[in-house]
Amino acid sequence: MLWSTHRTKSRRSPIAAVNLTPLIDVMLVLLVIFMVTAPMLTVGIKVNLPAANAPNIPGNDIPIVVFIRQDGHVFIGDIEVDQHTLGAKLKAITSESDSKIFVKADRDLSYGTVMSVMGNINSAGFHKVVLVTELPKKRNNDASASRK
Repeated sequence: MLWSTHRTKSRRSPIAAVNLTPLIDVMLVLLVIFMVTAPMLTVGIKVNLPAANAPNIPGNDIPIVVFIRQDGHVFIGDIEVDQHTLGAKLKAITSESDSKIFVKADRDLSYGTVMSVMGNINSAGFHKVVLVTELPKKRNNDASASRK
């Protein structure tokens, strides 16, 4: 009985607040990770695209991107492939023949090289082939002429 008589009740009630400091720390770390990795998510080969004044093509599906560098090397994404096996590689990637194929070719390539690659893609059964260009850069003269 001695034990029960020495018991005292605590007058303090438990604190029901959430400590937000660890949550904020985790969120800041995740923000830094995403800020560092986001620029790395754009996969591709650096090509010097030609400029064209054409509207964007609408579409929700994710296209397969084929790059043709200035030296004529062909890439699917960032993987180099032989131009003659390009069609077979595309078929291995996707079984859908209505998939969009975006071709990003360097502006200094010959017309024949680009058409040869597009012919290989077309002969593999892919008919939605799109040439990707950059929008032309506006000149100051064009802007002042449009204001008049």
